[in-house]
Amino acid sequence: MPNDLIVHVVDDDPAIRDSLSFLLETADIPARTYESAAALLARADRLEAGCILTDVRMPEMNGLEMVRRLAELRIRHPVIVMTGHADVPLAIEAMRAGVRDFIEKPFDDEALLASIRSALAVGAEAIEQEGQGSELRTRLDSLSPRERQVLDGLVAGQANKVIAYDLGLSPRTVEVYRANVMTKMQARSLSELVRMSMVAQRS
Repeated sequence: MPNDLIVHVVDDDPAIRDSLSFLLETADIPARTYESAAALLARADRLEAGCILTDVRMPEMNGLEMVRRLAELRIRHPVIVMTGHADVPLAIEAMRAGVRDFIEKPFDDEALLASIRSALAVGAEAIEQEGQGSELRTRLDSLSPRERQVLDGLVAGQANKVIAYDLGLSPRTVEVYRANVMTKMQARSLSELVRMSMVAQRS
């Protein structure tokens, strides 16, 4: 896991921010603290890679509202919410909104650190996939319109003959386009080509 990932800690209580910051520091995990959801969102366009650890109940904007706002901004950092016992229903609602985990207060330090490490690993994987998705989109964009049509047919599970019929081409011509698609996408098999296409279009 890259060691330049940061835990973004959001809590309106300075004592909790300090204690979490100290805990993360002793575990050699870099952290940045914010006194409110608004303070984190103000940095949304330059938020360092990592994960977000937030209190669920905060004034002005709670953790759940912040998660929804992050989703609107297409910020995909894994989120862990901290919650008091009375706020568990709110935390479960947050899970449905895309939160990765929630930790009940008072929490066990090791349990919290395990959750954070897991979220950071997920965040690192997302960065890798995003880079891969960007590279695959570039390859996809290099296809001609006809090659793209052939690719769409292949991804839909159609045989060369069916693709040829649908596009008004000869099966031999479709084979040539298919070979071009495999070369441009750098795919070694049809299954790899399908997976690449799905990753490129999802990212």
